[in-house]
Amino acid sequence: MSGFRAGAARRVVTPNPLLPVTRGADACRPAETLLMDLEVRVVVWESGPVRVAVASEPFLGFPARLCERVRAKVRGVPRENILIGATHCHSAPDPYGFPNSDGGYDIDFNYLYGVCDATADAINEAVAGLEPAVLKVATGEAQGKIAYNYYAPDLYDPRCHVIQAVRPGNGVIATLVNYAIHPEILLQQNVCSPDLIGPLCARVEELGGGTAVFMNSAQGGMVTADIRSPEGDKEEWPECERIGHLLAEEAMRIVGDVPVQESPVLWCGAQTIVFPVNEIMGQMLTMLHPESRDGDDSPRTEIPAMQNLVNIGNAQILTIPGEALPAIGFYLKRKMRGRHNLIFGLTNDALGYILTKVDYDSFKVYEYISATCLHEMMGEILIEKSLKFIESAPLPSQ
Repeated sequence: MSGFRAGAARRVVTPNPLLPVTRGADACRPAETLLMDLEVRVVVWESGPVRVAVASEPFLGFPARLCERVRAKVRGVPRENILIGATHCHSAPDPYGFPNSDGGYDIDFNYLYGVCDATADAINEAVAGLEPAVLKVATGEAQGKIAYNYYAPDLYDPRCHVIQAVRPGNGVIATLVNYAIHPEILLQQNVCSPDLIGPLCARVEELGGGTAVFMNSAQGGMVTADIRSPEGDKEEWPECERIGHLLAEEAMRIVGDVPVQESPVLWCGAQTIVFPVNEIMGQMLTMLHPESRDGDDSPRTEIPAMQNLVNIGNAQILTIPGEALPAIGFYLKRKMRGRHNLIFGLTNDALGYILTKVDYDSFKVYEYISATCLHEMMGEILIEKSLKFIESAPLPSQ
């Protein structure tokens, strides 16, 4: 019998009534229509004394203050073993508190705190429902018209990573899909929706993948959904369904025939990385609306972020607290030590774009992403600290 166990849960977190939705680091727009419910999705893994929870939030980002509210309410998983990432959806309520055109804010703290409670409840349910499992891990290129880099079309990572917890002989508990993409198809619409991630998760579940969990990867600079057509970009719900379903089908194809790992070893480490802050937008990204900062509105010169490294079977997972450019993701994956190497972007915080110093403010097309990066050394610091973390950690199974 395997010593590995897994559990999963989810919660609907659609606001009722609908709240304004954010399209990025600017003013929100009203949400007039709900296209599909927003859901928090959770998977918990356990092997021996080690237990790790992964929670996917359907928002542009999920700042560290909110992550800590979740962790404070979770039972049975150590705080440092709770990984909370955002899908980076651009048609959901604002989790940051970006100023609106009237100089105010459209953030709703009661709603966000309710999301934190729902996330903790889902993790606690997944822990209570832990059951014996075996593991399947796979990596492959997702085929078809899914993503591209808006700035340089071919400069993106087509690899899709899949981690699946399977009941021995009796179906799938959960399927985690890890892929780099901006869920921003409905960027200009006055709608509330999970964008392409909702159809992706629904299709995984239709195909027998148990509870579906999506974790974004290094999608910065600007890896987005491929909605191009001769008539122009198709910014419409059917494209969310097309891309979401296609990516789900590719993920299930990729994981389909891989051998199971009967008793995978699980290890989780955590460290704190301190980033300098010098951009105005960076100041905004280091805090929520002033109401949540205990009256401290002084400028910040640095900000800490928690980083995790997880070994699960023959896979290794590294978290990053923002949107790393593809080259950073490629490089870190190349230096990681698993047979399958995954990057969880926008996890444990969401501190804007992450560039290396040679890319920072070097191209006119990078003006926006440089302005939404904390500091020109952010990428260098992330890489240096990540490599030392990887080197000091135990090797995953091979």
